[in-house]
Parts: sequence; C-alpha cells; structure tokens
Amino acid sequence: MNHTIKQWLKAAGIRAAKTTAQTALSLVTVGQAFLDVNWFHLCSVSAMAGIVSILTSLAGLPELNTKPTEREDI
Repeated sequence: MNHTIKQWLKAAGIRAAKTTAQTALSLVTVGQAFLDVNWFHLCSVSAMAGIVSILTSLAGLPELNTKPTEREDI
C-alpha cells in the first residue's frame, strides 16, 4: 500500500475516533445514571459523527500538509 495512503488512513482514523468519542461524551448528561442513558441513540449519533468525519477528511487533512518548510541557515 502506498505510504501516502497509509498516512491518510491513520490521520483520518485518529480524527474520526476523536470525533466519535467527543460526540459520545457530549451526549452523556452530567449526573445522569448509567441505566438512564439511551445507549442506542448515543451509539448511532456517535457513529454518524465518525462517518461524517471520514467523509470530511476526503477534502483534505491539515495534518498531512507536505509542503517543504523554509529553513534558515545560521
């Protein structure tokens, strides 16, 4: 597999995992009992957020900016 594709998959996967976790955390209300959480709703909304994150990553990932950096010789 091409090195660039591996980099993209890793970066997009990390971004999607973070987005999914952040969405799940935002759906849990402070002080809510464990059994009172609508786990199906939480999982489905979080999964959709992860899918949207992957699709958004198709437009580009700033983490993979491969432009050469300017270097100053001292």
